[in-house]
Amino acid sequence: MMSGMKHYKETADYINKMYNRQSQLDESLADQMRESEKIADATSQWRLMWRKFKRNRIAVVGGIVVLLFYLVALFGDFIAPYTLEQRMTRYSYLPPQRVYFFAGGRFQPHVYALETGRDPITLQRTYVPNPDKRIPIRFFVEGAPYKLFGLIPARRHLFGVEEGIISLFGTDGQGRDMFSRIIKGSQISLTIGLVGVALSLLIGAVLGVASGYYGGWVDNVVQRLIEIVRSFPPIPLWMALTAALPQHWSPLLIYFTITVILSLIGWTWLARQLRGKVLALREEDFIMAARLAGASDRWIIFKHLIPATFSHIIVISTLSMPSMILAESSLSFLGLGLRPPLTSWGVLLQQAQNTQVLLLYPWLMLPGVFVALSILAFNFMGDGLRDAADPYTV
Repeated sequence: MMSGMKHYKETADYINKMYNRQSQLDESLADQMRESEKIADATSQWRLMWRKFKRNRIAVVGGIVVLLFYLVALFGDFIAPYTLEQRMTRYSYLPPQRVYFFAGGRFQPHVYALETGRDPITLQRTYVPNPDKRIPIRFFVEGAPYKLFGLIPARRHLFGVEEGIISLFGTDGQGRDMFSRIIKGSQISLTIGLVGVALSLLIGAVLGVASGYYGGWVDNVVQRLIEIVRSFPPIPLWMALTAALPQHWSPLLIYFTITVILSLIGWTWLARQLRGKVLALREEDFIMAARLAGASDRWIIFKHLIPATFSHIIVISTLSMPSMILAESSLSFLGLGLRPPLTSWGVLLQQAQNTQVLLLYPWLMLPGVFVALSILAFNFMGDGLRDAADPYTV
């Protein structure tokens, strides 16, 4: 009898112990679920986009390359060893120089002095490095004056030599350093794309959202306008518009006009994309709630619809940048865009139109390499942003 009571008590204690343990586990699981809900609520869509974007390594590399391009363009006057106006006619059509980083087992960046001559057969100027005479490369040296950011007078350059010449990418027919000219050209080629896309976003976002939100005759007018603009072949249209620019206009005015022309042609894709997005969003509950609350159309468009499509706008802008850069380079290459003394990658490529020049001086094609690299970087980054714009899909 006593043993039966004892066994019953032990069983009851064991059951109570297991019940208490299960209760503790349930409370712990509930606490974890509440904490997860708090974290999920605190995690914004931008953070989710950033996490998904970071997992795409190619997109991250593209973004880093784009950032480096813009940093070099921003500090281009400081990085370039020479200015656009400097001509070293003694070193015309100099091939890219080789830089040596060590001498005598120590880190001493230098180039060799050059001895000039003439090829007896082609009569082309030749350059022979003299290994007995090293020219050390100095950092933060004083050189030709310039204005940093176009405002601050300065004379310091990132690197340079005190005698002779240092030309990492060679020189052109007038003895101008191609490395310096490519860096200076990036300032215009990259900013014209940035400003052009900004204007296209302003036009395309407003018209696209208005077309999708209002519908009716507003939608018909905007869509017919898009079809008219897109019906023209782009290159002949660019050529016709830029050829109409007066020859006496200043380079700055031409630069601004080219940017506006590219923007007026490039907004249609964004407007059509946003129209489809807004057609789906305008029937959502939060838009209906805003209407029932008495919100005006302008409030709904600028406070709800445009912010809701902002991630889509960013993706389209990054994918539109390459077309802007390529359009400017193409127009300048054909002589219908920017003109000297303005320097862009397209203007620099004008020197490579001659087949003989390509055969004898292939380094003059280097601006085209940077055009290709920038376009690839923007495309990689844009593809990553397009995937990250919907962070809830796998």
